Amino acid sequence: MMKPFFSIIIPLYNKENFIVNTLNSVFSQSFNSYEIIIVNDGSTDTSVDKITRLNDDRIKIIHQENQGVSVARNKGIEMANTEYVCFLDADDYWYPNFLQTFYELIVKYNKESVFSAAFQVETQWKTFNAKYSILKEYNDLIVDFFDASQQECVLWTSCCVFHKSVFQKVGMFDSTIKIAQDTDLWIRIGLVYPIVFTWNILAIHKYDSKSLAKKTDNLNDRLNFSKFIEQEKTNNKLNQYLDLNRYALAMHCKLNNDYFNLENLRKQIKLKNLPLRKKILLYTPTSVIHLLIKAQNTLIKNGLRNSVFK
Repeated sequence: MMKPFFSIIIPLYNKENFIVNTLNSVFSQSFNSYEIIIVNDGSTDTSVDKITRLNDDRIKIIHQENQGVSVARNKGIEMANTEYVCFLDADDYWYPNFLQTFYELIVKYNKESVFSAAFQVETQWKTFNAKYSILKEYNDLIVDFFDASQQECVLWTSCCVFHKSVFQKVGMFDSTIKIAQDTDLWIRIGLVYPIVFTWNILAIHKYDSKSLAKKTDNLNDRLNFSKFIEQEKTNNKLNQYLDLNRYALAMHCKLNNDYFNLENLRKQIKLKNLPLRKKILLYTPTSVIHLLIKAQNTLIKNGLRNSVFK
């Protein structure tokens, strides 16, 4: 049997309502040289039973106690038997040309190591295309991570492919971070590697309209800005990108009435790194922010999304 070309890593925790559809989007791929590594992160529902009933020998299930998505993804990377690794969250979906398109990009840009594509966002009302800060001059091109991520991040977990050597060079997912652990890895990758990006829409992400107001919890569980403190002193692009992330976290604090951390984050942000709209929102009363969120969800419902916090 020939060695597969791609390793598809799926972290799984209680996704019984989604996992079969997600796997069917893999089975429908026009490019069939792949292995599927599912890391069951202590699921307590029927997810594993549904996978087992599929009886597909391309699937390998690894079981572990619940340790979080980062540990699950890292385990998948360690178990991958191929040079090219991609991730698929257990409730996301690939279009049938996902692997074929990335294979062609890898052949075309054979000296590059990080590949990404456009995706769509599915809400309970509409599906729309993600917006990027990338000039649409060519269908595929090589971009700088920080330049390309001023709106939507150019890397999204379920819509990118990595040569396995990337993780050997920059490390894997930081398991001490519970929220925005992917952003932490993308920054480390962006500091070293250019990104091959294609405008072909290859995946669908399910949008949670309530995510902006989720409880902040312990800020130590989130992206650790301090690990980049020395680099951002001399890297203006990194500093700007981190300030955009500090802004996003500050808005979470605002929505949860966490004014102590809100003030600390506001002091760290260089306002010149934010567009005017974000500068205003950073100092807008919480009650008004909640009204803006309702207005944003109304725009989403009518297919006219205006991302207040991006």
